[in-house]
Amino acid sequence: MKYTQNSRFQSLNDYVHQVQDTIGATAAAVYMIHEDEVVNEWYGGRHGSEPDSRPVDEKTQFNLGSIRKTYLGFAISLLIEQGEIHSIDDAICRYLDKDIPQAEEVTLRHLLTHTHGLMEMEGKLVREFTAGSGWAYRNTGIALLTELVHQLTGYPLSTYMQRNVFDLYGLHETGWRTEKREELIYNYYEDPDTWVGPNDSAAGDQSNLFASARDLARWGAIHMNKGNIRGEQPIPQSVFDRIVSPQTPPSLPNHEPLNGFIWWLQRDTPLNQLGERLPGGAYQVLGITGCACLVIPEYHTVVVRMYNQLGNPEGYDYLADIRQFGNMAGELLKSF
Repeated sequence: MKYTQNSRFQSLNDYVHQVQDTIGATAAAVYMIHEDEVVNEWYGGRHGSEPDSRPVDEKTQFNLGSIRKTYLGFAISLLIEQGEIHSIDDAICRYLDKDIPQAEEVTLRHLLTHTHGLMEMEGKLVREFTAGSGWAYRNTGIALLTELVHQLTGYPLSTYMQRNVFDLYGLHETGWRTEKREELIYNYYEDPDTWVGPNDSAAGDQSNLFASARDLARWGAIHMNKGNIRGEQPIPQSVFDRIVSPQTPPSLPNHEPLNGFIWWLQRDTPLNQLGERLPGGAYQVLGITGCACLVIPEYHTVVVRMYNQLGNPEGYDYLADIRQFGNMAGELLKSF
């Protein structure tokens, strides 16, 4: 294990280490940016369970799981800015060159906020509930939005993001990976039952987006700073305003989660990812591997944690864990 930066946050690092042991993850990391400065950076464990496996360090890239979907949400907002999309209240069928009768009333807003009501059953697209009347976390909507980006730009999501975001902001330790590299934690891909899914496409349509802890923290900081980097504004602020503003349809019951463009926003509901003691305006995203990116604008801070978890042991409550992580970070930041 390696601790650096500020000892004030050691209790948070210790908590992440404790959960690492609980969930059986071999690798973990914590990375915090406050007022554009790194204030806490910690790495623990190894890339795999073998004693001689590579130690986790600042170059280690973790599989982000569903965090990848915020990069897709960004692409949609940027396409609105570029005039390729008129409104997120447009039906998805307006933009796709194929007939999807089950999605006739489904809008981009529904897809971005998990309120579309579509799901796959035995290889067919079916309607689970009327669009806008409920909330369900399904990858069906993500697949349609990914297809939309490809159709409007002529490029796969990965290429569009590389050219329009990653290169622009220097996110060199982020990308969809299909081949093993020393800095990647790929050990679980040898398990045919992995929850992460296949990793043979570099198009951005699979859950094989990898990033270092510092690059994921930079991703959060780019959003927190509304795209401004060192006094320059490569991407208009309006792109980020859309992403982190409430976009969930008003028809949705209040006990359901609140989303921006994929990101989870603060809402008082048992289903929420964010700690109840975090200030309003905070937003977060969590991946199945245990990686998380929490943005707290009121404290000018981004908090990232990384794991290579692929299963929840009996008795482990991942929502309680991620809320506790956020609450701890928030308490430590109050007087920082």
